[in-house]
Amino acid sequence: MDAARVGVITFPGSLDDRDAARAVKLAGAEPVALWHADHELLGVDAVVLPGGFSYGDYLRAGAIARFAPIMTELIAAAKAGLPVLGICNGFQVLCESHLLPGALLPNAGLHFVCRDQRLRVDNAETSWTSDYREGQELVIPIKNVDGRYTADKQTIEELEAGGRVVARYLDLNPNGSLGDIAGITNEAGNVVGLMPHPEHAVESLTGPSTDGLGFFTSVVKRLVNA
Repeated sequence: MDAARVGVITFPGSLDDRDAARAVKLAGAEPVALWHADHELLGVDAVVLPGGFSYGDYLRAGAIARFAPIMTELIAAAKAGLPVLGICNGFQVLCESHLLPGALLPNAGLHFVCRDQRLRVDNAETSWTSDYREGQELVIPIKNVDGRYTADKQTIEELEAGGRVVARYLDLNPNGSLGDIAGITNEAGNVVGLMPHPEHAVESLTGPSTDGLGFFTSVVKRLVNA
């Protein structure tokens, strides 16, 4: 097939949409700009919901953005198998959209956290992690104030039993997430939410590593070989 086309949705307040688009391009795909008020996905092969903020976050992160017109199309497409990656605020939007279970609460300590974070990949079989190996350790920046992943006991048990925890924090838990959870996936493995920012670790000039690029090359290879 021709180069995969990966959409990057911009909400009012998105900060990292251009960074995500650059990561997509470095991974060998064509980034396609999508606007939150659009009513179509323009035929893209995958979608990234970038980090930053989205309108209505002052009520609850992602709670209003979940009702953006483009989310109607995205929810249906994701349920049909479209690969979707939500980063930070994008993770929050995916949870609010019920594409992923649980919720992201204010950090333990109620402080904004910005640091280079060690992670471990626990699931290397999703559309967005297949270029890693299980147990691989990464260094990727995090920056969040509502990054504390939580869910009820049954949901956590289901995530753990189903191997749906994609990544965990190592050394320290920066925000109090249950089980040191840094990212999760849906049952099908096509929808992934991450609190760390892999798009900020794709070039040695600007990042602490290039460890984040694998999230983007994973989906590109999956699409090309589909």
